[in-house]
Amino acid sequence: MSSDTTQLVVNCLQGVPDASATLITQFRDRVFGLCFRMLGQREDAEDATQETFIRVMNNLHRWDPERKFEPWLFTIAGNRCRTRLQKRNRRKEIQLSEEMDVACNKNHATGLSEEIQNAVVRLNGEHRQAFELFHKSQCSYLEIATRMKAPVGTIKTWVHRARRQVVEQLRRRNVLEEC
Repeated sequence: MSSDTTQLVVNCLQGVPDASATLITQFRDRVFGLCFRMLGQREDAEDATQETFIRVMNNLHRWDPERKFEPWLFTIAGNRCRTRLQKRNRRKEIQLSEEMDVACNKNHATGLSEEIQNAVVRLNGEHRQAFELFHKSQCSYLEIATRMKAPVGTIKTWVHRARRQVVEQLRRRNVLEEC
């Protein structure tokens, strides 16, 4: 981490005027970009960005200066987005891109897409089919249940388990950073 960022955090903790505003300004666009990629909706991304900086400022004293600041910041942003996705999931179906695109760095976007495809290929047949119908073909759970001749609850379980397996495979391959 740059010494400038460390000093900025120290200034925030010491209550130096405008230090908080400077810190927020320095990272706002990147945090918003992450939130927008994860949530796919501008308004939700703006809210998650605001929530992130509220949490950061309230917990800045917990940041370990021996570690890089940005992963800590992006972890908080990712957690805010995941919380919003969980709430949204209770109300409606979510898109794969909203759930899986958690790469903190733009350089990883292409590689992440390929890694997701490789992880999906490793899923067992029923889970993969349900997952692809849901995320690639954007079929509803009912449509998938009809096509696969299985109960809707079973389809939801298969899609959920497939998602978890894909995320776990990405984590094992260190594709997902500490977001």
